[in-house]
Amino acid sequence: QVQLVESGGGLVQAGGSLRLSCAVSGVTFRSYSMAWFRQAPGKEREFVAAITWSGGNTYYADSLKGRCTISRDNAKNTVYLQMDTLKPEDTAVYSCAAGVILLVSHYRDGGRYGYWGQGTQVTVSS
Repeated sequence: QVQLVESGGGLVQAGGSLRLSCAVSGVTFRSYSMAWFRQAPGKEREFVAAITWSGGNTYYADSLKGRCTISRDNAKNTVYLQMDTLKPEDTAVYSCAAGVILLVSHYRDGGRYGYWGQGTQVTVSS
């Protein structure tokens, strides 16, 4: 049974930081690219960041570039999202996803990921 379990969300003031974690089980973690997406109330799901299976390449949404860092530890089957200088507009449910991604253009497409976590709430107060 494949499981992706996010943690690390919470309430933080604007300008603060959070580190999200996503623990993966039930698949060969190092075979999958990993990504974070977010969805705010009333809005569509939005790509945040992605990392290749080896960790050698990372991709970011323009809205978060420079403010977040995605990383992975293949020994721990875990992917992380470090978010800094958070803004109220970053408030959303953040979900991790695992997929076999073959083209660079596909990393931002949520439909390319086969496995998803339940999400963790991030709330940024002004």
